[in-house]
Amino acid sequence: MNASRQLRIWSIGLLTFILLLYILSDVLTPFVAGMAVAYFVDPLADKLEEWGLSRLVATSLITVIFFVLSIAVLSTLLPVLATQIIGFAGRIPEYVAYVREIAEPFVRQVFSGVSESELKELGTSVAGLAKQAFSVLGEVLKKVISGGVAVIDIVSILVLTPLVTFYMLRDWDVMVARIDGWLPRKHADIIREQFSLVDHTLAGFVRGQASVCLILGVFYAAGLSILGLEFGLLVGLGAGLISFIPYFGSIVGFGVSIAIALVQFDDWTTISMVAGVFAIGQLIEGNFLTPKLVGEKVGLHPVWVIFALMAGGSLAGFTGVMLAVPVAAVIGVLVRFGLAQYKKSALYTGEISKSE
Repeated sequence: MNASRQLRIWSIGLLTFILLLYILSDVLTPFVAGMAVAYFVDPLADKLEEWGLSRLVATSLITVIFFVLSIAVLSTLLPVLATQIIGFAGRIPEYVAYVREIAEPFVRQVFSGVSESELKELGTSVAGLAKQAFSVLGEVLKKVISGGVAVIDIVSILVLTPLVTFYMLRDWDVMVARIDGWLPRKHADIIREQFSLVDHTLAGFVRGQASVCLILGVFYAAGLSILGLEFGLLVGLGAGLISFIPYFGSIVGFGVSIAIALVQFDDWTTISMVAGVFAIGQLIEGNFLTPKLVGEKVGLHPVWVIFALMAGGSLAGFTGVMLAVPVAAVIGVLVRFGLAQYKKSALYTGEISKSE
């Protein structure tokens, strides 16, 4: 079989697989979630095996502990978070009015040479753009939420996802070996190398960066709550969870926290302590968490990750969001491989080989 025919068959298989993912996205959520959890905790299972436990015992222990802790944390946090979300939504006009009151003199000074009518027209244009942006974001969130019905379904949470996690984690090494046996023998080494790079990228981002985000979220939420900041739990967890975008989570969390603190507190000491929580968080992240847990550059640019998450949510709802980062990692590795091959070819060098 020649290379072009192999490529055609593999391309058809890939397109069929993508089509099936799109068609079955509504029922795949618990299975994708189970696979993600299994991938996340697989190194721990390997470590327990090194300590003398069988794979079955290690898998059972990890699965039970992981889901018991997850359910305990969610059942504790969700009612509080729901209350804070409702309360925060109700206070947004107050925060906006306060920030506007502070910022209005500076804005007027910056646009001092602009007439009142032009300033009003500018404000209308900005408001229109903001409304359009929120409309697009709302549509994406609507698709994500509608596609995530399986996630909040009690059967999926309590039965399907733990079951999938258990079987995937138990048979992980067996499945990897079996898939390796399916690879075309002529190109097996190259494919293994690319999958190794994908695994390195995912391990750095999913395991490493997710751990950083979780630790920062707990730290910010605890610090702001101890200081008595309104909605501190919500803001802190939110800032931590979006910290996979460098500096973005801390900047957003810092801005929202300071706005709430300015409205809530009269003394600058407490407001400074709120700012200090994020300053300490950045020091911990930059000097300890990221170097230890993420390590070297993982090859996923933040803008590429944001695009992947938005595209995944738009195409396949919550399932698409969960698949977005792995797919982005695979595409990134394949693009880099393609560029490396291109730079070795006559298209790049301009040199014609003797065989040609």
